[in-house]
Amino acid sequence: MDWYEDDDLWTGFAEVMFPPRRAADAEQVVSTSPLFAVTPGDRVLDLACGPATHLVPLARRGVVVTGVDLSEAMLARAREVCAEAEVEARLVRADMREHVEPGAYDLVINMYTSFGYFTDPGENLAVLRNACASLAPGGRLLVDVLGKEVFAGWVGRPQAVDVGGGTVFMRDTVLDDWTRLRSDWTWVRGNEVRRTSLYSTLYSAAELRALFQEAGFTDVECFGDFDCSPYDNHARRLIVRGTRA
Repeated sequence: MDWYEDDDLWTGFAEVMFPPRRAADAEQVVSTSPLFAVTPGDRVLDLACGPATHLVPLARRGVVVTGVDLSEAMLARAREVCAEAEVEARLVRADMREHVEPGAYDLVINMYTSFGYFTDPGENLAVLRNACASLAPGGRLLVDVLGKEVFAGWVGRPQAVDVGGGTVFMRDTVLDDWTRLRSDWTWVRGNEVRRTSLYSTLYSAAELRALFQEAGFTDVECFGDFDCSPYDNHARRLIVRGTRA
């Protein structure tokens, strides 16, 4: 079983992955970012939607939203969050390497470095190709990752985060000539110790731009944050947007 298929990870470390501030940040981004320019009635797909973090603020803007996730635990939480917020969302359990709905969406989003999970580069490319096929002509794909250039500025610094009456210690290791990343997490709470490791592919802006183009996207642009700032030495994230011709 690959790490992303383990529901114990998504539930056990949910407080680390999805702290309360995430929902507030998503609300602000959806409300203010030009990259999330939508109008009521637009159709939006969130690939690896998690606990509906972006689905809720999008639905509140009158958007028709669909969330896809492989984790049933995350989808269950997404249903609860949408019900609490009194918004409607279509939630689908599916593998983003396989999920395609031809021409069904105006915008596809993939947030919080949920891209690059797969060891085989062809599988990551398949995700982009599926997203392209699922867009209507003129539709856009938005992918948010921690770019290789940004990550290089702080990799190697262990982190400690206090959550849920305990502390999670995180350490990152770069693998395979700067193409892969392993993140080792250890949660210590009283006498309980829980460990897990997450793996992902590291992309530079140039590499991810080229992958978008190979998948069929045009007008591919890279940004350093959701305010459309340039991807330069001040960038906080790597946000890539491509358009289906």
